[in-house]
Amino acid sequence: MQHSATELKFNKTEQTLFVRFADDVQGTLSSEFLRVFSPSAEVRGHGGGEPMLVLGKEQVRIVALEPVGRYAVKLVFDDGHDSGLYDWDTLHELCVTHDSLWQNYLERLTAVGLEHGAPQKPATVKITDVLAESGAKPNNASRSDS
Repeated sequence: MQHSATELKFNKTEQTLFVRFADDVQGTLSSEFLRVFSPSAEVRGHGGGEPMLVLGKEQVRIVALEPVGRYAVKLVFDDGHDSGLYDWDTLHELCVTHDSLWQNYLERLTAVGLEHGAPQKPATVKITDVLAESGAKPNNASRSDS
């Protein structure tokens, strides 16, 4: 089915996207929800199946919305993600299934021992931590003896 958006409003302060469609379906979607359920291959995968479990996006922000013709919008997030086109059918589906998608997401988090909103372990490791664990000493090539 081809859905048509009749209204699209982004609230920068609340980080929400309001969408209304010609069939009177409407919804307000948070930036976190849109990032977690991105239609990109990075999130959805290439082979169908269950999408990737996206973690740590509670504070993600939409920094740009770019129209794509008359059928979609491209969202750019502050974590660098910008590879999903949210066409009207996708946004319609996200509005209609919002509650069940979100509940399933929270259940998937619980199943892997995580809680929504709880601080996650940092995704990056400092090189000094790696060196300390290995017993190596950093190379001070730029050291000055004066």
